[in-house]
Order: sequence, then C-alpha cells, then structure tokens
Amino acid sequence: MKEIVQAAEIAGAWAATDPKTRAAVITGVADALDAAGPELIAIADAETRLGTKRLTGELARTTFQLRLLAAESGSSYDVRIDRADPSWPPGPRPDLRRYRTAVGPVLVFAASNFPFAFSVAGGDTAAAWAAGCPVVVKAHPGHPELSRRTASIVVEALGRWGALLGLVEGEAAGVEALRHPAVAAAAFTGSVAGGLALARIAADRPVPIPFHGELGSVNPVIVLPGAAEARAEELATGYAGSLTLGNGQFCTNPGLVFAPSSGPFVDLVAERLRAVTAGSFLNDRIASGFETVAERLSAIPRMREIVGGAGARLLEIDLADFVPDVAEECFGPLGVVVRYSRLSDVVPILAALPGQLTTTVHALDSEAGDAEALRPVLADRSGRILWGGWPTGVAVTAAMQHGGPYPATTSPASTSVGTAAVDRFLRPVSYQDWPSHLLPEPLRDDNPWGVPQRFS
Repeated sequence: MKEIVQAAEIAGAWAATDPKTRAAVITGVADALDAAGPELIAIADAETRLGTKRLTGELARTTFQLRLLAAESGSSYDVRIDRADPSWPPGPRPDLRRYRTAVGPVLVFAASNFPFAFSVAGGDTAAAWAAGCPVVVKAHPGHPELSRRTASIVVEALGRWGALLGLVEGEAAGVEALRHPAVAAAAFTGSVAGGLALARIAADRPVPIPFHGELGSVNPVIVLPGAAEARAEELATGYAGSLTLGNGQFCTNPGLVFAPSSGPFVDLVAERLRAVTAGSFLNDRIASGFETVAERLSAIPRMREIVGGAGARLLEIDLADFVPDVAEECFGPLGVVVRYSRLSDVVPILAALPGQLTTTVHALDSEAGDAEALRPVLADRSGRILWGGWPTGVAVTAAMQHGGPYPATTSPASTSVGTAAVDRFLRPVSYQDWPSHLLPEPLRDDNPWGVPQRFS
C-alpha cells in the first residue's frame, strides 16, 4: 500500500523536526483550509446535509485545533532528567534522560458526523502530526468527495512534507492498512460493532498496535428534585436543544435522563420536542439504524412513548422497570427518561451502566450534598462530568477529556479532543549515561530546541 510506504519513509525525518518547523507546517495546513473554506463547505453540505452554518463552525474548529496542537508540539516531549548521583540510595544513580518520541505512522478512520473535525484534517490527524507522526486516513464513505478535496489541499499545503498525509477509501483498504506492518497506531470514531471489529484486527496482528477507538455513549443526565422543580422551563429547553442538536447525531448526545417521578420537567420537554422540525440524517444507513434501535427501545416492557412520529422522540420508564437494554445508544434524536422516587435508588443503576463519555448533574446549590454523593459513581463511569450545562459542546482545550471507560472508548486513559490527544501517538524512551552531544535535542544539556525540561 503506497500511502503507508510513503508515510513510513518520511516518518523518521518528521519525528526529528524541531518544534518550530513542525508548528509552521501544521499551521500552513490550517491557513490553506481556511482559504478554501467556501469551496469545502459547499462540498460538505452537498454530501452530508448538515447545513452551511454548522459546517462553517466545524471548519473553524478544525483549523483552530490544528493551530492549537501545532503550538503544543514543543511541550509534548515530557523531558525528565535525573543527573548521575553517586550518593543516591540505595546505590549510585546513573545519568538517566527520558523523553517521548513519535510512535510512527498512524492510521485514522474518519467519522461520519464530523466531516471536518473528525476527518481528513481533523483532531486525530492534527494530534498525530504534532506528535511527529505521518498519517494515513481511511476516508468515510459518507463524504468521499470532501475527503478527496480536503486531502489534495492539505498535500499541496504540506509541500515537501506531502507524504505526511495519505488517503485510502473503502472498507477493504481500511482493513489492509490496519494490518500493514508499518502502521504503529490507529484512531477510530464510530460504532461499537465497527470499532470492536477493527480493535480485534489491531490486537491480532503479528505485532499488535494501540487502537484508540471512540465507540458509543448515552451520556446520562441526572436531574435532582429541587432543580427539576425550580428550573423546569430552563432545563426542558436546554435538554431538548441538546438532544436534537445536529439531529441527535453527536457522540455526546444526552440520550438517557434520570428525572423525579413528579413535576413538570418531562411534560415541558415533550412540549418542546413536538415543536422541533424533523431533521435530516447523514445517510440512509444511519436513518435505518436509528429506526431499528428506536423500535427496540420502545418494545422494552413497560416503556412508554411520550413523543413519537417522524421527528424527535421521547420515551419514559420507571426506575423499578429499568433493565440494561434501556441504556442502548440510539444515534439520533431520541431520549429515554427514567423516573425515580428516591435519588439513592439511582446510584446503583448508575454504577452498573457501561462506560460513558460524559455524565451530567443538574442540581440546586441546596442539593450539593446529594450531588456530592453521586460524584464518585459518575467519575467511575465517565471521562467528563458536567455540573449544569449540556454535554454536546466539547471544548478544544488543554483540560478536555473526551474519552471514557469501555464502550465509550477502547483506551480510557486517553482523549481524542484537546492538547492531551497528542499523548496517544508518543512512546517514552530513556537514555542512560549517553554523552550529551549524542543525545536527541530535547535531552541535551544545551537544549537547542528550548523545550521544557524537568530535573531531579
């Protein structure tokens, strides 16, 4: 596979670039994408039906994260230097110098629902480049023309570093690429079934590789009684907006809500959902999958349909009737409300849920004690815990954690959003007693690249 061969040939040279050079190259890609924005947005809208407003914002996020990760390329080495110490207990300590270096070529599986931000030049690609890794992207079939045009613009912007990006298309080509011995890591955003199939391939190779998959999440929301009563209008509006954002096709879509058994909250949510115009699905396969899962959820014993029809949907079940199938992800605008009488009864249900990207608590200040009791359980089950707000906004920042226990992801210690996303594509190496002038630049005494160094 020529794309991977070319990536492997350039991998060493790219990993050896100084941070300023690396940042300038990545920033140049961001500039080129911004310049081509009107053309790319038109292609994306024709293929995904997401609308120019949404796509304009998504492209801006994509180029922002390219620039942000470019700026972080010099701080990812995590240099730790232990100078030789003959008096170190329990015996003499050698000179040890540890840093992180690029793992090698990375295979990125693009997502359907973010044709810019999780696609050819999206966050996974940006993180891999910032770590010093070339990338081969398996294009998503939902936006093939956009993938090809984006790749051509990126390769042109890369100039002499054009081999840093390769593009392959088709399921067979993706599997072939994943099995290629030169691929050192893979990143994926998509379904549980698809992600698990690829994770098995990555694990079953003669040399297994890390597979960073984001798979599925229902992002539970817990509304405490005081908030449900005092802020019913506000919460109903916020929940309906989050549930239907992008026609519910977000990995952080809040599909499961625990709400008190009495009060106006659920009726108000239903009122708002009935007023929402039916949205478009990204493709027919996703639309069909939504209908299949919606029917399966509706058929759970004692599940009640509150809002049905062709648009957003709302189901309801009592906590006493909760079964694990209630927490199945339905990729689209469908919410399930679980009615509870005592908050204490919710805790064991939350503790038994599969891993999640996010969990959210809505409570009054006077309910802080009850909310504090929930916190350890939510932290155990999810990667990001919100106090108020809604999970569909994922900020691209240093402190963002977009990951969680399985099946939210296959690698809960990592994130696919934010500057820490670079960590997925680095591996540590220690040098012992090497002459300083022979060490990699980040480990040298004169520190020619000016990277942060930590001494002990």
